[in-house]
Amino acid sequence: MTDQPRFEIGQVISHRLFGYRGVIVDVDPEFAASQEWYETVATTRPPKDKPWYHVLVHDHTHMTYVAERHLQADTTGEQINHPALGQFFSRFLNGRYFSDKTLH
Repeated sequence: MTDQPRFEIGQVISHRLFGYRGVIVDVDPEFAASQEWYETVATTRPPKDKPWYHVLVHDHTHMTYVAERHLQADTTGEQINHPALGQFFSRFLNGRYFSDKTLH
């Protein structure tokens, strides 16, 4: 059984272990990458039956895939700097990103 996600698309978060900030662009109700990726990248072995998030990383050009247990809400109220931000969101208001278009 999967849990309801604690975070939402457009929410700014920070990573508990690595300290980077980012914005959530998609949510998987449970792990959706390959077993090979999990074994290679997810070295702390977070649960696969909990939500996982696609995150644009602040001041970088990549996106990452993160287990919910590694995330916390960002309380700085500051925007994210990422070149792909405009592909997902059209505005930033009260510490959160919003889109006027439908996300897939």
